[in-house]
Amino acid sequence: MVDPSPLEQLRRRLALAVGENAVFDGWSRKAVDSAAGQLGIDPAQARLAMPKSQSGMIDLYIQEVDRSLEAWFTPKRLQDKKIREKIRALVWKRLEIMGPAREGVRRALAILAMPQNIPLALRVSWRTADLMWRIAGDTSTDFNHYTKRMTLGAVYASTLLAWLDDRSEGWKDTAAFLDRRIDDVMRFEKLKAEWRGTSDRRISPSRFFGRLRYPPR
Repeated sequence: MVDPSPLEQLRRRLALAVGENAVFDGWSRKAVDSAAGQLGIDPAQARLAMPKSQSGMIDLYIQEVDRSLEAWFTPKRLQDKKIREKIRALVWKRLEIMGPAREGVRRALAILAMPQNIPLALRVSWRTADLMWRIAGDTSTDFNHYTKRMTLGAVYASTLLAWLDDRSEGWKDTAAFLDRRIDDVMRFEKLKAEWRGTSDRRISPSRFFGRLRYPPR
């Protein structure tokens, strides 16, 4: 693996701090300057390193969240865990990493929802789901590869929205929500297995994805 350039290293140092300062300053140059001051970095160098657009800053922030997630989940931390436990741990740790920037994440979602940023939002969502499955040890390459990432992407997106509005102690409401969504995924995986073994049975993915988006409470 090629070592990151000095400029890339600087971006990585700044990324999470910019997200935390976006809570107060939005995804702006002011957030970059605040992050630079927080880390003892020359503001001029920080401005040079960071993307100029809001969407670019957000993408960089999400990439660093991904790296932090991957660094945390060493093989030892995942050993002896069932797949359900792995996925839950991955989603939950991701929320913990973003915790200091929660209101910045809320602002980021609003920016990514703008029409011009929809392609980036889709890429980011797929990238995140793919990373979590790879950390969990998934090596599928067939149609299952895509359905797993689609379902996890839906679970993560709906859990993220629940988390942003969660005021319960220790995010207990989000934890319960996440458990219900993962239960849905496990049922879906069971149905897929039955479908593969029985040619005359059919599954409706659209109905399942609709339930993830508008889940029963």
